[in-house]
Amino acid sequence: MRPELAKIDSTLDEALVRLGAVVMQLADPAVTRTAAEHRALAGSVRQFALCAERSADPRVHALRNELERRIKPVLIWSQSS
Repeated sequence: MRPELAKIDSTLDEALVRLGAVVMQLADPAVTRTAAEHRALAGSVRQFALCAERSADPRVHALRNELERRIKPVLIWSQSS
C-alpha cells in the first residue's frame, strides 16, 4: 500500500475507534432506555458495522463485536404455573 493511502487508512481507523467509543457509551442501559432509543442505537451499530467491515484494525473489529453483542435482544424465559 502506498504511504499516503496507508496514512488515510490509519486516520480512518482512528476515527472509527473514536466513533465506536461514542456508540459504546450510547449502548449503556442508563443512557438508552426507551424502545425508540434502542432502535436508534441498533441503527447506529449497523452503520458502524458496515464501516468497520473493511477495516484491518483489530480494535475496530473488537468494538463492532461488542456493540453487536450489546444490542442483541435479551430473551426472558418465564416459567408457566
